[in-house]
Formats: sequence, C-alpha cells, structure tokens
Amino acid sequence: MKLISTSGPAHSSALRTGLIAGAAASLVSTAVLLWAGRRKAASYVAPTNATSHWFWREEAFFAYVPTWRHTAIGYAIHHGTATFWAVLYAKLYGNRPEARSMPAALKGAAIASAMACAVDYGLTPKRFTPGFEHHLSKPWMALVYAGFALGLAGGCLAATRGRG
Repeated sequence: MKLISTSGPAHSSALRTGLIAGAAASLVSTAVLLWAGRRKAASYVAPTNATSHWFWREEAFFAYVPTWRHTAIGYAIHHGTATFWAVLYAKLYGNRPEARSMPAALKGAAIASAMACAVDYGLTPKRFTPGFEHHLSKPWMALVYAGFALGLAGGCLAATRGRG
C-alpha cells in the first residue's frame, strides 16, 4: 500500500510549490540572518558562513567576511535545506485547498518551521546543524525561524494562487 505518491500531478505540484516556497523561505530567513549577523556578530555573513561547517568544520565559525568558500556554500546549504522542508510541507499540507488563506498558511508554516527547528537542533547530529547558533542567541534564532515561516507561507500562497 502506497501512502504518499511519488509521481503524478500531486507530486509535481508539491515539487513546484516547494521550489517556490523554499526559495521564498530561504530568502526571507537569509535576510533575517544578515540583519541578526550584523547586530549580534558584527558581520552580516557570519551566520550564513557558519553553515558551511558541513564542509569546513570549525573554520567556518570564524569566517566573518564574504567568501565563495563559506558564504556561497553556506547559502547553498541553507537554500537546499529550506527547499527540502518546503517540498515536504507542500506535499503534506501547503497544497491543500484549506491551506490557501493567509491565516491557515501562516499557522501551517509556523508549525512546519517549529518542526524544522526541532529536527535541526534536537535530532540532527551537531556536525549537520545549521551553525547559526554559533553566532546568534535563542531569541535571534527564533526570528530566523519566524522569517523562514513567513517566506514559506508567502511562497506557498504565491505558488498555489488561482488553483481550485
């Protein structure tokens, strides 16, 4: 018995929605990361650079200037994980007709963002956490995940506009 289809119109629709919503969530949360980095780490890019610890380990936590090695890779990782969460969210909820109002989209995206945070910091091995926590306090981290939720909700609403 197949519970979730991996082909057909519903799958391609979730992929399309997820790609759009993932891009929006990545951009909005990165904007918050830039702002938070400037305020708390004296570097716009330090939190994004920290994500490149997946490849460069501890070195990434001490990168405070934009570089291809840290900033580009850190953003690519962030964008990829945002897209993963957005596709999953679109498949499970974001493409449903009941999710196509602003309040429902915001509520669903807030829950998805909280789940992503719980997985990122509760289940994920330390080696593969986002890395932002090396520069940002918990209240600032909450703002990053709130930005993720706003982008996710807006991206899903934009992607599903005009559908049945």
